[in-house]
Amino acid sequence: MTPPPRQTRRRSSTVLPRQAVAGTVPVALAALLAAAGPAAAGTVGSSGAGDPYFPLEGNGGYDVRHYGLTLRYDPGSGHLDGQAVLLARATQRLTRFDLDLKGLTVTGVTVDHMKASFRRDGQELLVFPKHAPRKGHDFRVAVSYQGRPRPVTDPDGSLDGWIPTDDGAFVAGEPQGAMTWFPTNGHPRDKASYDITITVPQGRTAVSNGVLLGRKTAHGHTTFHWRQSEPMAAYLATATVGTFKVERSTTRDGIEVYNAVDPRAASAADPVLKKLPSVLAWESRLFGRYPFRAAGAIVDKAPQVGYALETQTRPLYDRAPDLSTLVHESAHQWFGDSVGLTRWQDIWLNEGFATYAEWLYAEQHGGATAQHTFDALYARPASDGLWAFPPADPGSGAHLFDTPVYARGAMALHRLRTTVGDPVFFRILRAWAAGRRGGHGTTAQFVRLSERLSGKDLGALFHAWIGTAGKPSGP
Repeated sequence: MTPPPRQTRRRSSTVLPRQAVAGTVPVALAALLAAAGPAAAGTVGSSGAGDPYFPLEGNGGYDVRHYGLTLRYDPGSGHLDGQAVLLARATQRLTRFDLDLKGLTVTGVTVDHMKASFRRDGQELLVFPKHAPRKGHDFRVAVSYQGRPRPVTDPDGSLDGWIPTDDGAFVAGEPQGAMTWFPTNGHPRDKASYDITITVPQGRTAVSNGVLLGRKTAHGHTTFHWRQSEPMAAYLATATVGTFKVERSTTRDGIEVYNAVDPRAASAADPVLKKLPSVLAWESRLFGRYPFRAAGAIVDKAPQVGYALETQTRPLYDRAPDLSTLVHESAHQWFGDSVGLTRWQDIWLNEGFATYAEWLYAEQHGGATAQHTFDALYARPASDGLWAFPPADPGSGAHLFDTPVYARGAMALHRLRTTVGDPVFFRILRAWAAGRRGGHGTTAQFVRLSERLSGKDLGALFHAWIGTAGKPSGP
């Protein structure tokens, strides 16, 4: 995730945050690499996945395998009608389980086609099935709902979720906005495939993730059916609606590209988007095979948003992106989307990696070297916000998108590169992306992989650059 140049509060490498964590190398690494979340007990699925940054995000007792979302949105009134069908597997016997859903009216719930009772408790939809799903068994949940979706305000003060625009909606879910438009097991640990069908007034376009399977217009409305077959975290789903100019193509590698651009942004966006196939090809050479069947971009006019998001297969921009932003969000398809988070504390595995991709692109395309960029950052004084907290533990949701996560996270990767050498470093990146394709990773697992492939003890390096606050004593 990256901001446009004017954004200085969120998803940026220019903020001056504050937070300090200290400790010895073993203690710090153990603390920042520990797994989060207690196991659910009894027959009631827990009301959160156990992430300390967002305690109520996600739920316990089940894993969602597939979401089928059928939506109808009227941009004029802002009204959304939804039907969500979740196919899930119980990880314990469930006399009750929760879904994340905020601000919409639920009109009915069934579990395995039988009517279920339910009630609301804040962002939780509590479901009481007639017959409790048994551990290890698959079950089907259908939720009918409607209302006027509204975004949530995140701990850093910015908006995410369903954000109305002057011609539709900008739908960006990181870190907690998915629950504003569909019932979900919203923590990144629970990935699933998706079918998203969206009906909008004729003349509007509804853009989502993956491949467009069909488009049909009747009675003044157009229905779009999108399918994301590869596993996806809920925060990476989108259903953005607007008046868009659409361009479709196929890359030499057979990737289906679908770009949707607000005509008001087209003159600035088109020259950058033309570079997308070459950017993906370059990143594929560095990081390994592109992990999805589809690619593209959604460029909207949403000045109230202030950031771009790496929505899976089709990054979402609130205005025309520059080339560095395109490189950043494209790199997230490997680091953050295909290889997802196990907990929000490890966000540097997304943002530090995508930021370093920007440095590498500049280095290999006539710009500043990564070493030059590193040196310029390291020249900042010890009082600078760059050193305020460890990238691998921002301390709270308010600092997920602050300077250390991005810039110092990228600096840590550069120090790894200069320590192990280019051949080993790029082998580490490719192994990380390939070995965890479609799954998840933690900081501990990345450290272990780096040590195994390099044959070096890297504990002190990672402690200094991602595991503790303060400016490291030597570059």
